[in-house]
Amino acid sequence: MSKTPKARIIGTGSYLPERILTNQDLESMVNTSDEWIVTRTGMKERRIAREDEYTSDMAFQASLRALEASGITPGELDLIICATLTSDYIFPSTACLLQAKLKAERAAAMDVQAACTGYIYCLSQAKAYIDSGMYKNILIVASEKLSSIVDYKDRNTCILFGDGASACVVSDRGSGLVVRDVSLGADGEGAEFIILPAGGSRRPASLETVSEGLHYLKMEGKEVFKHGVRRMEAASKICLERVGLTEDQISWLIPHQANIRIIEAIAKRFNVPMEKVFMTIHKYGNTSASSIGIALDELLKGTDLKEGDNLLLFGFGAGLTWGASVLTCVHEEINE
Repeated sequence: MSKTPKARIIGTGSYLPERILTNQDLESMVNTSDEWIVTRTGMKERRIAREDEYTSDMAFQASLRALEASGITPGELDLIICATLTSDYIFPSTACLLQAKLKAERAAAMDVQAACTGYIYCLSQAKAYIDSGMYKNILIVASEKLSSIVDYKDRNTCILFGDGASACVVSDRGSGLVVRDVSLGADGEGAEFIILPAGGSRRPASLETVSEGLHYLKMEGKEVFKHGVRRMEAASKICLERVGLTEDQISWLIPHQANIRIIEAIAKRFNVPMEKVFMTIHKYGNTSASSIGIALDELLKGTDLKEGDNLLLFGFGAGLTWGASVLTCVHEEINE
């Protein structure tokens, strides 16, 4: 990692669809209850995109808000990185569709597929490009239409997921959140713990795969929980150690919004009180790659961060993938 990081988040944005799917709604769809869902996940509601509202549409709305907050125009963007596992198409990339919607003619564009850790994976790339001097302004966007791959007859998964998008502009100058460090990891041995079995080259779409429900997300919850807590804790500790921070210097924890029990377990291991853990899980459920960015955007819009406040972001998802990042608030605008 660069000893003198330049990359900083100078504007954020998010977008949530209008439709709300409540626990009471789910009670009429599968054998579950509001009490059961809240106790085990912390979720009360989640947002569901319209049938004609796609991943690139939500990405566009979140991006417009992030660009407005940053003061950067689409024409000033050098690169667009989009994190998603529910892209509009297998190809072309959702990032290219977004580039066209924004009319960001100068920007290169690419997708990143790291599931729920996608936002942090994108952040690591933006930091590397900007700290190296290769680019000046990068748009990160994470957008997911998980309702398109969720089986609403499977009570173990349909209660968890929602739709939404988040975005941020990472630049080499300006006030905002300096990206101090990013730590990433992966373990493909756990690939089958969270998987969409069909639709790729291994099992192309057919009457058989559709009839067997293999185009819906499948998950082994216990394995995900076991690996998630351990991996996110390890990545977070690496970040803190590399930037020379102790656990009591964390101002806010911003976790991937997967499960209240996972979030509480991480907070306990870092001795961080829950009032310093920013959560949106009760409102939006698990929105995969976009969840960290949505939480960050809502934190920044509702809280006056002080100079030097330290934010610890962390996530875990299919792959298996995981990651963490330390951000530090800088109010003084720096032009390097």
